[in-house]
Amino acid sequence: MAPKLHVIICSTRPGRIGPTIARWFNDYATSLEKFDVDLIDIADFNLPIYDEPVHPVQQNYKHDHTKAWAKSVNAADAFVFVTPEYNYFPPPSLVNALNFVYREWNYKPCAFVSYGGVSGGLRAVQTAKLLVTTLKMMPMAEGVMIPMAASKIDDSGVFQSNELIDKSAGALLNELHKWTVGLKAMRDAG
Repeated sequence: MAPKLHVIICSTRPGRIGPTIARWFNDYATSLEKFDVDLIDIADFNLPIYDEPVHPVQQNYKHDHTKAWAKSVNAADAFVFVTPEYNYFPPPSLVNALNFVYREWNYKPCAFVSYGGVSGGLRAVQTAKLLVTTLKMMPMAEGVMIPMAASKIDDSGVFQSNELIDKSAGALLNELHKWTVGLKAMRDAG
């Protein structure tokens, strides 16, 4: 049975381009057949600014939105965060979603598909990597960086990849799969 990969759309703002980029990556990852892939949109969970009264390490969630998010995160063995860069940082929606739960992230690898202007979201990814390591996740060095991302979306709203982006996606998924398999023993140990 293939490990479960969640490709997570991290932007929640109106007019976002993250969903078309995430759909491309989701389809690309599915085509390689290394993972059982699900596309997850943070916006679907309607997470408010963190509102749980008990620290997430205890997993004593009071709110239905937290319980639904925890169930989704727990179901995956690995994650790819499709994220823009806002003022050199990841979007607040990603930071908030990461902080809502704790143990559900532990001992799972993650990677980033970032997009934006000239930097392609690289600064946001470097910042996000600091946070995920605190959640006991292993961020991949490999990533997909998409500079000037809006220019790669066609008139019908579909992201158009290229050879360089595809090659980066393949390298990311190969490495992510190795870490997913390798960290399984730690996840299973609880």
